[in-house]
Amino acid sequence: MLTINDITYRLGERLLLDHTGAAIPDGARVGFVGRNGTGKTTLFKIITGDLGTESGNISLPKGRRIGGVAQEAPGGPETLIEVVLAADTERTALMKEAETATDPHRIAEIGTRLADIGAHSAPARAAMVLHGLGFNEEAQQRPCSDFSGGWRMRVALAAVLFSEPDLLLLDEPTNYLDLEGTLWLYDYLERYPHTVIVISHDRELLDTSVDHIMHLDQGKLTLYRGGYSSFEKQRAEKQMQLARAKEKQDAERKHLQSFVDRFKAKATKARQAQSRVKRLEKMQTIATIIDRDVQPFVFPGPEKPLSPPMIVLEDASAGYGERKVLSRLNLSLAPDDRIALLGSNGNGKSTFCKLIGGRLDAMSGEMKKSSKLETAYFAQHQLDELRIEDTPVGHLRDLMPDAPEAKVRSKAAQIGFPASKADTPVKLLSGGEKARLMLGLATFHGPHLLILDEPTNHLDIDSRTALVTAINDYPGAVILVSHDRFLIEACADRLWLVGGGTVKNFDGDMDDYRTYVLGAAKAEKRGKPAPEAAAKPKADERKEAATKRAAQGPLRQKLNLAEARIAKLTGLIEKVDAALANGAFSREPDKALQLSRQRAELSEALTAAEEEWLLLGEELESA
Repeated sequence: MLTINDITYRLGERLLLDHTGAAIPDGARVGFVGRNGTGKTTLFKIITGDLGTESGNISLPKGRRIGGVAQEAPGGPETLIEVVLAADTERTALMKEAETATDPHRIAEIGTRLADIGAHSAPARAAMVLHGLGFNEEAQQRPCSDFSGGWRMRVALAAVLFSEPDLLLLDEPTNYLDLEGTLWLYDYLERYPHTVIVISHDRELLDTSVDHIMHLDQGKLTLYRGGYSSFEKQRAEKQMQLARAKEKQDAERKHLQSFVDRFKAKATKARQAQSRVKRLEKMQTIATIIDRDVQPFVFPGPEKPLSPPMIVLEDASAGYGERKVLSRLNLSLAPDDRIALLGSNGNGKSTFCKLIGGRLDAMSGEMKKSSKLETAYFAQHQLDELRIEDTPVGHLRDLMPDAPEAKVRSKAAQIGFPASKADTPVKLLSGGEKARLMLGLATFHGPHLLILDEPTNHLDIDSRTALVTAINDYPGAVILVSHDRFLIEACADRLWLVGGGTVKNFDGDMDDYRTYVLGAAKAEKRGKPAPEAAAKPKADERKEAATKRAAQGPLRQKLNLAEARIAKLTGLIEKVDAALANGAFSREPDKALQLSRQRAELSEALTAAEEEWLLLGEELESA
């Protein structure tokens, strides 16, 4: 059992861990959650001994091996399979010793131990892990130096998974992976034979692959049984219980204090008053659970929607130079489509996004699209395009050169940077805040089509939920590339599979796709062709959802018109008030009376517009 005993840790003036602890049972698979910056990674470093504590300690049975993904990704001339095999240091040392040992007794001991640890099946196990994380047989024989940083981090993850430590510590492992690798990891962690603690904001992983949730909030650790959905329910119930207990305690405290205030000066009641003072002093304040509000994402829709279809591909192909990446593209995109792209990295998802987003021309065939189509494109690499010395307000000012300062700051607050946060240099923003800023800049002009390539990598669970809400409220079309299954299931109505040099409809849901991915991996391992994607009636559910969204279109348009009318009437009332206030018509009572009547009419019209807006909002929410 891993025991965290009364540990305290400060980072400068910030108290990250406040005399807190937890006991992790052997074999538990624990999802470690909490807002970004609360100290989750810090606790991992304390467990591994890389950081000391102000008080308390970490207790783990002697001889237990702790493993985590190396911070330095391997990049030498060794092949991928060699790097992963080397992670089992005992096997590596014994195999090396076996080559030079001469003592018959020692040779026998080495042979017995190698058999005990499954040394001879190790290459097959290492290959299985690498394959699950996206490396085929040919790639496994290539040197690490051939791969980019992101792929090398996958090799580091494969190495620690293969070594099977007694305590496996994983910090956001899905950030290195595509959806296919993520689905494989869900399955692997669900069957992991030892103790796992995984920091993750992936709700699907936290619901399918763990049996405990450890929550870090306000410096305190709390361990819950079950997955993330169970944790949310338990925490909500605990929150209600604490709120009731605090309400009861506050009432008792008020009653006791009232008695003390009334009778402390009376000799006949002094003793009773003093006893109540002692009770007040001994009464420990009940701390309620504080849920910090998450700033919503806001994606403005286009002023004028386009007629369907918005984009049509007819036998189109795309690629770079003379090299075709995708061909035989026969697809259409409606103005309110919600499409998730499936397929492992390297199959052409980014190429397809660039083609649809207008960053690549079709090499052959035809791509028809409206001349008025406005597209917003978000990808993780764009975060590097932000000016690190500039602020969110500075970036927005580029898009609003003639706007007054108050309006620029109002827009900054709308996209999640209120008050002083708007003046924080980009270099001091967290990864999630940079992603929020880039999303706000990309969608600034109200696009018809929003292309999101891995938008959740730096977002915590609450921010991901806010992103889901924003995507579902956005009236335009969305193309989504993500390894976050929860995001895909919550937002996408259609699934398109990118593979085999083309893009086609996947007629099934995410459960079908998981079966397809895991089945394909097993079939390839056995040397058999991958199974075809199974057709499922769940596609009908997505079509029904798309139909519902289409039905909501007119309501959304009416709601937007009502909002515009409210803004216009408010502006006119402000002008009339300004005219009446400056005294210009003090000598012209008829004109002043006319303005007063006009203001009354405008005020009545504003009330009617606001009532219409409220009714439309309720109708849309019901729909």
